[in-house]
Amino acid sequence: MNTLARLARREWGPLFVTVRGALEARRLRAIPVTLGAVLLTALLQFAQNRSWGYRLVQDIGSVRADEPLGLALLRTPLSLFVPALDLPVWGALIQILVVFGIAEICLGWWRMLVIAYAATLAGTLYARIAVMLGPDHPLGLPATDARIVDTGPSAAVVGLAIFVAWRYRAYGTAAVVIVSMAVEVTVKGNLAGREHIAALAAALVLCGISALRHRRRRRRHRRPGGSRAGSGSGFPPIMS
Repeated sequence: MNTLARLARREWGPLFVTVRGALEARRLRAIPVTLGAVLLTALLQFAQNRSWGYRLVQDIGSVRADEPLGLALLRTPLSLFVPALDLPVWGALIQILVVFGIAEICLGWWRMLVIAYAATLAGTLYARIAVMLGPDHPLGLPATDARIVDTGPSAAVVGLAIFVAWRYRAYGTAAVVIVSMAVEVTVKGNLAGREHIAALAAALVLCGISALRHRRRRRRHRRPGGSRAGSGSGFPPIMS
């Protein structure tokens, strides 16, 4: 038991301390954007299940690979918050509240939104490329997938989970997410599973970019005459 506790503390200790401290100090005021996202998702779910709102939600937030790229790019930001019709809405709400909330506390709201959008955009663009490649290509998809409505926060959740886990050195958690996504795409091989892999890849690229930026910053601080304040690794203290 003590061994498990030590492993858990090593894996999630810094992350837990950061999240607990923010919630104790500010309570729900620590995650205003996340709460807004939960409310927006609930409202969109309510609207799309009404005869008067279904077409409106589809027109402003649904994305399909057979639509013009410009239109899809305009709809992609809102598509994060449109729950998939074939999945229970409570799953999307829990994902947003937990993962978005942790990311907002640990990264700040604007970084959270940038990473969430980048991960979702990666999945959206991958779908288009995969359909063009066709089912005979290892990375391709059948043409019928171009008509699938592609909405929901799952790709953003994958991207945020990977980035936060890397940022706080919860490498075991990141590995579990990566393996689970690989299993999903192996077992199902559907559009959603492959988009999750694309979101994961986008998050890893962002991790690499962030690591390079911090490395260059440390090098500048170590130069003669440069300030050494904050010349550590910079991980993980980056909070809203």
